[in-house]
Amino acid sequence: MRAPATITCVDCGGTCHLLAHPEEEFAPGDPVAYRCADCMDRWDLVMPDDEDDGAPDDPS
Repeated sequence: MRAPATITCVDCGGTCHLLAHPEEEFAPGDPVAYRCADCMDRWDLVMPDDEDDGAPDDPS
């Protein structure tokens, strides 16, 4: 799966750009790094599982 080329910076609201080549494929659980063009913060995210819908796990 491919990571988004840009994300929104949580700190300043600017645009964070992917540090890897945009055509690179990532597997679930792979780390992906971004750098904000405005505040220069770095964000390291983990690629989600294919079946991850963003909902919390059911503890029961």
